[in-house]
Amino acid sequence: MTRTALEATSAFYQSSPGIRLFRLLLAASQRVWPALAVRAACRLFLTPFPPKWLHRGKPWDASWRIEAWPFESASLTLYSQSAAPHGPVALLAHGWGGHAGQMLAMAQALAAQGLRPVIVEMPAHGRSAGSESTLPQFTRALDYVAARLRQEGHTVRVLVAHSLGASAAAYVASRGLPLERLVLVAPAASPPEYTHLFAQVFGLSEATRAAMQRRIEAREGLLMPQFVPDAVGPRIHVPTLIVHDRGDSINRFADGQAYAHAVRGAELLATEGLGHRKLLKDASVLGRVALFAR
Repeated sequence: MTRTALEATSAFYQSSPGIRLFRLLLAASQRVWPALAVRAACRLFLTPFPPKWLHRGKPWDASWRIEAWPFESASLTLYSQSAAPHGPVALLAHGWGGHAGQMLAMAQALAAQGLRPVIVEMPAHGRSAGSESTLPQFTRALDYVAARLRQEGHTVRVLVAHSLGASAAAYVASRGLPLERLVLVAPAASPPEYTHLFAQVFGLSEATRAAMQRRIEAREGLLMPQFVPDAVGPRIHVPTLIVHDRGDSINRFADGQAYAHAVRGAELLATEGLGHRKLLKDASVLGRVALFAR
């Protein structure tokens, strides 16, 4: 049976004794010190899980170059392959709590088409520095990396992103990021919905949840509804492919459908039995994305 996003997220956080204790303290602080509860909730909401050190030391093939780029108060890690060094770039981004390795199979499929894959590992993920990140920071990172690549003389042929990274990719594409193709894999359609999910998991009152959302929006200078498909979709004017599994328990299939309806001319590739992450390695999905990006 497919779990709901609430069940999957709750099970993940409840598996950690430290997080269970934090949940109790957070719930109690709402009654005696509401402002502290809001700050603590923000900190936890913006901390990617699983922790980045789980994926930091995994070996990479020697044909890949790994670079650390300073970025804001943290860093980005760039993984690029020497294959097709002068070819158009395929820029790839993982999702929340993800890492570059999740995009490796996709990168290799694109390299086989003569593209130069470049995987971005976001702040507070994998080998990158930082302890917190946000969806707006994901967008700034993609903008920055693409600008640096263009400065070096590269053309971004396609941007391929997964989950929350796909939400960031849709936003930057809607803001005119120069690229020729866009692939959104299991995109998240509603950032505000995740604040409600987080509040349910941690027993936050609506007052605490709303204050947490306002605090994050004020810090980033963007409102969460600015990222929903109806806001970004009509402004995307490049060929777009959306890949989403009907049984995805993290981002519902309806999220992918929402992007497909909002982006004019977008194609929706619906899969079965691959869930949220297996589609990143599925041969038929890889082949379809590679053909689309060619």
